[in-house]
Amino acid sequence: MTKHQISPILPCNDIERTQAFNERLGFSVSGGDAGFRIMTDGASWQIILRPAEAGWVIPERNSHGMFLFCEDVDAVADRVRDIIIEKSAPHRKPWGTYEFAVGDPDGVLVRIGRPARAGEI
Repeated sequence: MTKHQISPILPCNDIERTQAFNERLGFSVSGGDAGFRIMTDGASWQIILRPAEAGWVIPERNSHGMFLFCEDVDAVADRVRDIIIEKSAPHRKPWGTYEFAVGDPDGVLVRIGRPARAGEI
């Protein structure tokens, strides 16, 4: 049976800088070439980076985002604590997740979390 998976293709202004950002989250390069990078975390995360056309991606106006589900949210938060957007992170959200958020170099909102557990703040 084929496993279903989705992999966002993210245009970026500086592919090296965006690759380094994603490596901090736990991704590593698993394929690609000078024109694009396939990055995975070795479990279920996968993204594809490609250079954006000049002027296409404006970080201050980027409305794109992605949610990365994982079990050890705190471990990922420890790797990027200096760039977490929220003051108290990670934490339980009203919609039932335990998560935090960071912004990539091109303004993509990246949420990392999982369903909240009973008693989690």
